[in-house]
Amino acid sequence: MLKAFERLDHTHDEISDSITLDQDTRKKSRIKGITDKGADIGIFVERGHPLLVGEILKTECGLLIEVKGQAEDVSTAIGTDWLTFSKVCYHLGNRHTTLQVGELWVRFKPDHVLEELAEKYGLTIDKTPAVFEPENGAYAKRAGGHSHSHSHDESHGHSHGNGHAH
Repeated sequence: MLKAFERLDHTHDEISDSITLDQDTRKKSRIKGITDKGADIGIFVERGHPLLVGEILKTECGLLIEVKGQAEDVSTAIGTDWLTFSKVCYHLGNRHTTLQVGELWVRFKPDHVLEELAEKYGLTIDKTPAVFEPENGAYAKRAGGHSHSHSHDESHGHSHGNGHAH
């Protein structure tokens, strides 16, 4: 089994393989999975720092594995004007729900109450499955520079957007 402990935000070396994961799996600090080429892999990263789509994992044996996002069930609320869209984002955020925000669209896990709220303000709901890459929060570390995790403690638990303009 491949084991990956190190995270790179970019590389100039050749990518060996990839792993396609949904958002709930990318949030975990310990992930047991299968790469897109069929290799078993264990991923061990720091708690509270979800894997990002496009991030590169380096295995103990030096292979580079790219993290890819898996399309999943989501609701994408699409607006036509910035003021109304901003109000919807405010109300959704006030409910402490996980959101991915784009230009005049906001994406969240399917929830009929949230969908009705957005529709009440005139946004349309698109339920086409898409990669879900929500905001990590105002205080989370943003990608940039080299980010390496060298936490090898295995005693903890287990383990991109299509469709609309970004």
